Amino acid sequence: MSLRVLVVDDQGIVRAGFAAVIDAEEDMTVVGEAADGAEAVRLTEELAPDVVVMDVRMPQLDGIAATRIITGRDNAPRVLVLTTFDLDAYVFDALRAGASGFLLKDVHAAELLAGIRVVAAGESVLAPSATRRLIGHYASGTTPGTADGGGLRALDALTGSQRTVLSLVATGLTNAEIAEELGITVGTVKSHVNALLRKLGLRDRVQATILAYDLGLARPNPPDTHL
Repeated sequence: MSLRVLVVDDQGIVRAGFAAVIDAEEDMTVVGEAADGAEAVRLTEELAPDVVVMDVRMPQLDGIAATRIITGRDNAPRVLVLTTFDLDAYVFDALRAGASGFLLKDVHAAELLAGIRVVAAGESVLAPSATRRLIGHYASGTTPGTADGGGLRALDALTGSQRTVLSLVATGLTNAEIAEELGITVGTVKSHVNALLRKLGLRDRVQATILAYDLGLARPNPPDTHL
């Protein structure tokens, strides 16, 4: 079955370009286009897409607010946020709102299509530059944590191995890389990841990464500003 995709952007030419690239794929179908967040919310309920490709800055209702509404509903689609370098300050808010991925608008078509497939499969994707800047905010203390006692108590439900895997997930390692790091099988890592997501009530690895930083399980070094 084709992945049903909703494209949201207030610029018609950008929206049409993304839609054309996506619709050309055999395993994807653009079921609708929206010019603002309010329309995106309405069309999501009406068209039931699998993935929403979401711009951030739009009239009526911005992409972050729209993402929060869309992902807060039952049977919510995955949201992949696309924006520009100038908007990377919105990465953190977009992920907190429930987005499963964040890519830059100058992304190559192949990377966009791969990102859609990844989030549709229940995984997450972040542009490398966005990851560096997000971690940089944590490292410099400019991004406030929101973990409370409930979040800390939730960690008590995790085994030692699950806590270790959570901290490694937060560094951006894949399951295979975590398996190599810990000397265990990829299947065991997958089991740990699935268990910790379930116990913590999290949707995906992006949310797990945010929680890990909030709770101090991951303490990044400042990113290399020359990258």
